Amino acid sequence: MPDQIVAKNKHVLFSYTIVDADTGDLLEQVEIPMGYIHGGEQRMFGKVEKAMEGAAIGDEIEVTLESTEAFGEADQGLIFTDSMENVPPQFHHVGAEVEFQNEQGGVKSFTVTRVEDGLLTIDGNSPLVGKKLRFKLTIHDIRDATEKEVNNGRPFMRSLH
Repeated sequence: MPDQIVAKNKHVLFSYTIVDADTGDLLEQVEIPMGYIHGGEQRMFGKVEKAMEGAAIGDEIEVTLESTEAFGEADQGLIFTDSMENVPPQFHHVGAEVEFQNEQGGVKSFTVTRVEDGLLTIDGNSPLVGKKLRFKLTIHDIRDATEKEVNNGRPFMRSLH
């Protein structure tokens, strides 16, 4: 097979870390390679996808995104504070996760971000909002996407059974 490079309609396997560009704190790390279809429906942040364009297996890519290029600023409509008396005890600590379902059946995850003075605050924003992020990616494999993957814009997961 000829050398593959990242281009439209290629299935790309990569691993990554996300670091807070201001503090250097590790925010997220994925060591098991994950796949996506370059230029497909499951798009990367534009700047990250553009940096991956033309990369080869083994390449390491580093991209810094301002908050406006990544997760943006917090949506205040996704932050709620209530009396701890109204919240089940298993959620009375920072970091607890709770899911709510709307009338249409959609599910949204919220994280407890503050417990103080008998009040509990939950936040449905990504913990990465408002942060300048540095992505470090390693390309592990590249192949032509199948017709099904191209049509769906995302990788096809094969059953192991």
